[in-house]
Amino acid sequence: MSLVNQLIAAIFAILIGLVSGTLYIMSESSRSILQDQLESHAQDSATHLGLYLGPYMAENDSATVETAVNAIFDSGFYQQIIVTNAEQGILFEKSVPSTISDDIPQWFQNLVVITPPSMYREVTYQWQQVGKIYVRSSADYAYDKLWKGAQDSIILFVSLSIICLLAISSLIRYLLRPLNSVEQQAIALSEKRYIEQEKLPSTRELRQVVEAMNRMIRRVKSMFEEQARNIEELRRNAYQDNLTGLSNQRATITQLAERIDYRKDFGKGTLFNIHLINLQKINQQIGMDKTNNLLKHLATLLEEVSRQADQSILGRITGADFVLLTSHTNFDQLKLKLDKVDLESRKLLSQLMNTEISHPIISVGSCECSDISHSSQLLSDAKIASEEATKESVLWKQYNSEANATNTQPSDWKQHVANAINQRKIFLQAQSVYSKSPNSMPIQDEIFTRILDRDNKATSAGEFINLVKELGLMTEMDRAVIELALQKIESAACPLTINLSHEAIQSDSLIDWLSKQLKGKSLAGKLLFEVDETAVLNNTDAITAFRKALKELDIGFGVDHFGVHPNGFSYLYSVQPDYVKIDGSLIREIDKNAEDRFFVSSLISVAHSLDIQAYAEHVERESQLQLLTQLEIDGSQGYLHGSPKELS
Repeated sequence: MSLVNQLIAAIFAILIGLVSGTLYIMSESSRSILQDQLESHAQDSATHLGLYLGPYMAENDSATVETAVNAIFDSGFYQQIIVTNAEQGILFEKSVPSTISDDIPQWFQNLVVITPPSMYREVTYQWQQVGKIYVRSSADYAYDKLWKGAQDSIILFVSLSIICLLAISSLIRYLLRPLNSVEQQAIALSEKRYIEQEKLPSTRELRQVVEAMNRMIRRVKSMFEEQARNIEELRRNAYQDNLTGLSNQRATITQLAERIDYRKDFGKGTLFNIHLINLQKINQQIGMDKTNNLLKHLATLLEEVSRQADQSILGRITGADFVLLTSHTNFDQLKLKLDKVDLESRKLLSQLMNTEISHPIISVGSCECSDISHSSQLLSDAKIASEEATKESVLWKQYNSEANATNTQPSDWKQHVANAINQRKIFLQAQSVYSKSPNSMPIQDEIFTRILDRDNKATSAGEFINLVKELGLMTEMDRAVIELALQKIESAACPLTINLSHEAIQSDSLIDWLSKQLKGKSLAGKLLFEVDETAVLNNTDAITAFRKALKELDIGFGVDHFGVHPNGFSYLYSVQPDYVKIDGSLIREIDKNAEDRFFVSSLISVAHSLDIQAYAEHVERESQLQLLTQLEIDGSQGYLHGSPKELS
């Protein structure tokens, strides 16, 4: 119960006690007054009867006595009248039982007991005592008046109590409103969201509480931001090119190996080596500062090209060479974009050198990649192609080699992929994430989507993912995976994790469709969804709303490939995932490289400071696992624990 409700309940209890006590005192007072009235009434009646009946009592005229007693009995509230003679013989006696109205409840009669006394009067006639008259009034009248008075008092007091309670409740809620805001601040702080109260209460004590809470929130926020800045600085120093801000040689090569050699989910694409021709000569002619401006300008132009391509990788690998990996796209469009990069770069160089430049200043070498490619070979081939372009004074040269040629699928492969998705003929594999504790059970099983080829063999994602995107079936494929996973979820040994595509997240109907699929199912702790970090950063608002909807459905949420995006991880504040999976490119050399080790340690600390679990991807060696355990990783996934297996 909230503090406000407790105060209201306490006040209400006090009011009830006050009303009850007041009613009791009033009832007792009224009862005492009525008791006195009944005594006085009985005494007066005995006196009047005595004055009238004196002569008749002296003569023992019982008939006249009876007539007089009957007359007075009928005109008042009496329970008993007895008339005796001088020898205490009864001349006449009349009694009626007490008949209290049925409208008066028995509990009230038990609570307020009225016992009218029997009053008497000695009667004398001609200076001689001729007898006595005993009169007892009836309590019926007293109970009736007392009950009506009590009813009126109860109604009045209850009405006033309700009015007072409402008024006090409103006043308390108004006065303690800042405490509600403090409560919201505390809840938000526990979720690592920082809310400050701008309007301070006028009450001194409450103002001090709010000011103290605001100071604490500012301090905690400052500490976390400082931690984030330090980690960002570390990431920049270790993985970013100081001049251009792009990924440096080490980070670029590692990311290429991760996507092409290990994950094999990039599909068909093109790797470009963009070479700035005669960099050393340009540096001598215009100086280092202007040359640096030219390089930064070239990097900016390439970033624009990279942003327009899906799941691209861009980095600077030497002083004059840049590498760009893009998904397979229209070569004519690529040619136009690269022509623009060269034209804009030439314009800037012409301005810096004060001379017109008509020939290309960059040479572009390209080679196609697929799921059977190797990153090191692709880099070498693209480099060779760019050198040939430089020798031939052309902008672009494509590397052609039978060894590099991509394998081709039958002409009806596209139709086969579309049918497999629409008919839900998808093959699911799963790879487990294991806790850091020895002999632990799997934390979750991550689902990998596969499509069977004509020989009924599972193909890698790289063999069909581009076709699925081309057909516009990414969202439909995600739905197919969810439907198939739900059929197996009851028998699963641990929660199932489904990776969602960028397209599915951007779909307005996904949550409604998901709610219908889950209707009537209790899946708390059985189902998880993952989204790539790039998708989170590109659609933070949509992801935040999606995360909130998943919470209402008791479904977990995680971020995949965490820690490599250049925009950092500030999104963790708003998204608040249950876990993050640190990208395998950061794990690959963690047992050999101190920078990777320190950076991963920092990422784990950031996640834990937000109460987010941190898992490591692509763990392949025992030395990696031992080191990650020392760094307090929460779980690990990779071939060390086993390769993906069919989801049973």
